[in-house]
Amino acid sequence: MLAFQEFQHALAQHLRDPHHTRRPAGVPPRRMAVYNELVFNNLCGFLDSCFPVSRQLLGEARWRRLCRTFGRDWPLHTPWFREIPREFVRYLSEGRIAQILPRSLAELAHYEWAELSVDVMEVTLPAHDCQGDMMQARVLLNPARVDVASAWPVHRIGPTWQPRKTEPTFLVVFRDAELAVQFTEINAVTAHVLALLDSGLTGQQAFAQLAQEMAHPDPEALQGFGQQLLNSLREQGVILGTLT
Repeated sequence: MLAFQEFQHALAQHLRDPHHTRRPAGVPPRRMAVYNELVFNNLCGFLDSCFPVSRQLLGEARWRRLCRTFGRDWPLHTPWFREIPREFVRYLSEGRIAQILPRSLAELAHYEWAELSVDVMEVTLPAHDCQGDMMQARVLLNPARVDVASAWPVHRIGPTWQPRKTEPTFLVVFRDAELAVQFTEINAVTAHVLALLDSGLTGQQAFAQLAQEMAHPDPEALQGFGQQLLNSLREQGVILGTLT
């Protein structure tokens, strides 16, 4: 049993780093080459489909090197293929990567992952009123949603344009009623309001707390602005109504 476990470990090490780790004894070279190609191509397939902009940004050669070092260096323990993109985002944020990458790449990848995450997210809607009074009742935010706070305008980055300096950006990535993934750009105040609503406050309570935090000179006017903001978010699909 020990010998078999040692063989498994040696095989896994070679599959992760075939260029620097010896092929396990007893495995024919041609068969091992097939396994190496299958494992790497499958890994790249999941990353290619989730991060098309990041891939275009780096170019094919640098992207393949990044995929290789991810598979080699990051401790992938999840048995679920669909979690590979999330682990790749963690690798870009937390891993020690020798390759010189654009400073915005980790946050761009997080934004691309958010789109995939929302697309496949399984949610159950609680009882709610689509036309409920959001100022007086607890608000139901769209549960198929990821809030993105980035130092870069990640939704505008592409092969033909890259930012030269940071630009704090707040986005809500969500799935609409037709099951299509959408995003809306918001500001820091709206992002904070969403966090307050997520904590269980009514609209009135959320904007009262916001007025206190901002030392706003006219809390009543802020309540009026709040009503308009909540209506706009409901029309977009970020808010679904009120809990019943």
